[in-house]
Amino acid sequence: MFSRKIRQSILAACGAAVCTLAGAAQAADDDKVPYWASVDTDLANLRVGPGESYKIDWVYRRLHLPVKVLRREGPWRLVEDPDGTKGWMRDLLLSRQRAALVKGPGGKALVEMHAEASSGSPMLWRIQPGVIGLLGDCKDGWCPFDVQGHKGYVEQDMLWGAGAP
Repeated sequence: MFSRKIRQSILAACGAAVCTLAGAAQAADDDKVPYWASVDTDLANLRVGPGESYKIDWVYRRLHLPVKVLRREGPWRLVEDPDGTKGWMRDLLLSRQRAALVKGPGGKALVEMHAEASSGSPMLWRIQPGVIGLLGDCKDGWCPFDVQGHKGYVEQDMLWGAGAP
C-alpha cells in the first residue's frame, strides 16, 4: 500500500512522537527536589524507610499540613515536617497544592492577617501559631492566605511552607 520509504518516514515520525511523549512524561516525573507539598488526606503515615514494610514513625491527622519533599524514591517521598521531623511518605498522600503553617514571631505571638499585602492595610484577623491555611503566590514578602474561607495576606516570614524550599 505504501512504499518502503514512506513507511520508514511514517514509523520514524511516530517513533519521534512516542519518544517526545515519553520524554515529557519522564521529565514531569523527575521533578526537582526539594519542593513544597501538603498532606492530602486526613490520615497519613510517616515511615522510617521507603516501603510498606518499614515501621510507622508518625501518624499525621492534619489535612493540608505543609511538608518539604527532600528526595524521591519510586512512589515514596522523603519529607520534612514543620518541626524538622523527616521520614518517608507515599506520593499518593501528598498534593502539590501549596499550604503553609503559621509560625509567628518567636513561635508564640499571634500573627496578623491583612486585607491587602501591606502592614498599613486593615487587619482582618489575628492567627495563632500552628494554624494551617492554603497559600497563594507570595510577592514582595506577603502571601495570600486562606484559612477555611478566611482570606487575606500574611507576611511571608510568619509562614512555614512559603518561599523557597
